[in-house]
Amino acid sequence: MSEGFSRDLMRLALGAIAGHRLRSALSMLGVAIGIAAVVLLTSVGEGTRAHVLSELTQFGTHVLIVSPGKSKTLGLPGVLGGTTHKLTIDDALAIAELPEIEATLPMAFGQARVEAGGRGRSVLIYGVTPSVSVVWDFRVRQGAFWPAGDPYREAPYAVLGPTLKRELFDQENALGRFVRIAGRRFRVVGVMEDKGRMLGLDLGDSAYVPVASALSLFNLSELTEIDVLYAPAAGSERAAAAVRALLTRRHDGTEDFTILTQDAMLGVFDNVMSVITSSVGAIAGISLLVGAIGILTMMWIAVGERTAEIGLVRAIGATRRQVQLLFLAEAATLSFLGGALGVAAGLGLCTLLRLLIAGLPLDTPPLYVLAALAVSLLTGLASGVLPARRAADLDPIDALHAE
Repeated sequence: MSEGFSRDLMRLALGAIAGHRLRSALSMLGVAIGIAAVVLLTSVGEGTRAHVLSELTQFGTHVLIVSPGKSKTLGLPGVLGGTTHKLTIDDALAIAELPEIEATLPMAFGQARVEAGGRGRSVLIYGVTPSVSVVWDFRVRQGAFWPAGDPYREAPYAVLGPTLKRELFDQENALGRFVRIAGRRFRVVGVMEDKGRMLGLDLGDSAYVPVASALSLFNLSELTEIDVLYAPAAGSERAAAAVRALLTRRHDGTEDFTILTQDAMLGVFDNVMSVITSSVGAIAGISLLVGAIGILTMMWIAVGERTAEIGLVRAIGATRRQVQLLFLAEAATLSFLGGALGVAAGLGLCTLLRLLIAGLPLDTPPLYVLAALAVSLLTGLASGVLPARRAADLDPIDALHAE
């Protein structure tokens, strides 16, 4: 196909579209809606995926969570003669001895009121050990965690999150000051770095105390969970298998605990996103189908209206292939313009949502935009095949008689 013919072809196609503006706009509308839906919902989906991934990995990328109770069993633990062993600090210390494991964090938490200087607020209190800085990749901005020692020993020390510190002490130095947590007196030995939010929870609006102190504060007889940092070379499956085997032996052969890996959490999230992606595809598919039918109908009517024109073009030497290409070019141009409008509308809606909803995670991958335009072009080509064949099959003499 020569360059001159290509220019003439596009000029004729655009002229035919401009000659029926309203009909062309209505034909493009279905394609535009489908593409806009794809761009908008894909941006929300990809933004949410990236946001959740960053929040799940801000505590590190090689962490297992061991919690009491078997999540896949039915009924209540300990009912009808069953035995559920508690997760203990000893379990955490034993797990830390495994060659696949770098560190463990025995943890217990609850909500309590923290007071200082006439101010107070109810926040989450995490009972941890100094290994929290390694397992959770937490850093202390001021001061330090209490010295590592016997995790069974209570100690009146607390590390405050930056939000809680600001609420209680404003701009004053909090180190060495005392706070009351659930009525008990604790000395502030550190202030954490700001870790932002996770799934809507302000991580800085909390306090950290020794795990033994938390067990006593909340009258708990077992740990809430044990977080495990495994060696990257071991891999999550191997590390989980080693922890499972150890705890099963320690619990008299009963697997009465649940091990959750980050891979499993991300797998669940990916399943949810797959359902959403399928829904987006269904919406876009319906809209594109409507658009394709609209273009097919318009082009089919156009063939009937332009029968004499087709006969004249054939009479002066145009081939069947050139006539077919002309109508295919019109259909493809209609659909592509509809897709371009849909992309512009989708990106515009994304920009509007960013302005209206602060912090809404939106991410529009350029590859998806290009794919949307390619799909709109293919939709036009597919919907223009039948009208183009009908136009090309017209007999020139009969077409001229139609005038």
